[in-house]
Amino acid sequence: MNQLKSREPGSVTLPGTLSAPLRAELIAFRRDLHMHPELGNQEFRTTAALKARLEAAGLAPKVLPGGTGLICDIGVPDRRRPVLAIRADLDALPIPDVKTVAYRSTVANRAHACGHDVHTTTVLGAGLVLAELDRQGLLPNAVRLLFQPAEEVLPGGAADAIEAGVLDGVGRIIAVHCDPRVDAGKIGLRVGPITSACDRLEVTLDGPGGHTARPHLTTDLVTAAARVATDVPAVLARRVDARSGLSVTWGRIEAGHAPNVIPQHAELSGTVRCLDLPTWREAPDLVHAAVDEVAALHRAKSTVNYVRGVPPVVNDPVVTELLADAMTARRGPYAIEDTEQSLGGEDFSWYLEHVPGAMARLGVRTPGDARVRDLHAGDFDVDERCIESAVELFTAAALLDRRG
Repeated sequence: MNQLKSREPGSVTLPGTLSAPLRAELIAFRRDLHMHPELGNQEFRTTAALKARLEAAGLAPKVLPGGTGLICDIGVPDRRRPVLAIRADLDALPIPDVKTVAYRSTVANRAHACGHDVHTTTVLGAGLVLAELDRQGLLPNAVRLLFQPAEEVLPGGAADAIEAGVLDGVGRIIAVHCDPRVDAGKIGLRVGPITSACDRLEVTLDGPGGHTARPHLTTDLVTAAARVATDVPAVLARRVDARSGLSVTWGRIEAGHAPNVIPQHAELSGTVRCLDLPTWREAPDLVHAAVDEVAALHRAKSTVNYVRGVPPVVNDPVVTELLADAMTARRGPYAIEDTEQSLGGEDFSWYLEHVPGAMARLGVRTPGDARVRDLHAGDFDVDERCIESAVELFTAAALLDRRG
């Protein structure tokens, strides 16, 4: 990789590979989660399954205050050597599962279409392996498993988890996210921003209304809404550095009920995405001003509801190198790809406001498969060999994390 220094394979011999029985158990665990998806802050069954399995391994998981999600420490924390946290998200999406596999969702209009069932399973698997290494005296530093609810619910369950103290004693945090563009057995890495900020924007426009025969006597609210939809993104494009990637994209416009009546009310809603932190922090004021200016030009009264979502995930270079070293030690440098920044949002970013960390793209595509799958689609699925590669990544990172 041109951004990262990686060890040659074989330069480090690491314990903690996945046994065949545990590999089979984890695949079954993932399929069970896939069949029983739960939405954000409703992941009670998932939380109970994790708690039971971790307790069966002799560990002491703690459920988060909201009743979903949990943390579980492995090893004895040392204040001189902060804990490495490994994070997974638990929730599914409110969309139907359209696959025909035996483990398709059994819940109507609910699906693990973003791979959170995989994330959860891999962190569980890493925890089980690391717990055994700790019993053998082979774990150099304490590790915290963090199973977080409600990643898909803006501004994300990470904020509540942080408030509950999940980062107490944590010095670094790592995670993966499924990527259907990368082959199973590989990961994608990037130093710096790897995801976009994502906020929600709601705009209402009001005017006196009137007859379509006399638009000059009133506020033509439909035209005003159309101009807000087209001109606000154009205005913003000339007020911020193009490299910041500030983007407003509308998902809904609603106005009027009759063809010959100019309405009194119109609504627009969409998302604001941004590639860097400084511009994201300025975005609410910039967007509000642009909407007001365009609306006023058409004599419409505007109201802006700007809902903060998540900042971009900005990968720390040192922690990203730890992930690169971990994957290289397990599978060699050819198991690592450079990855581009995504415009998707991810609440893992909230943890990085407090501690350094990094997220890797986890390859889930079957090598040679020409089908194009995407996240948040009802047919999303993975090559389950990705579970083993993620467990290997996490366990190697924990073993190589030898900060003094």
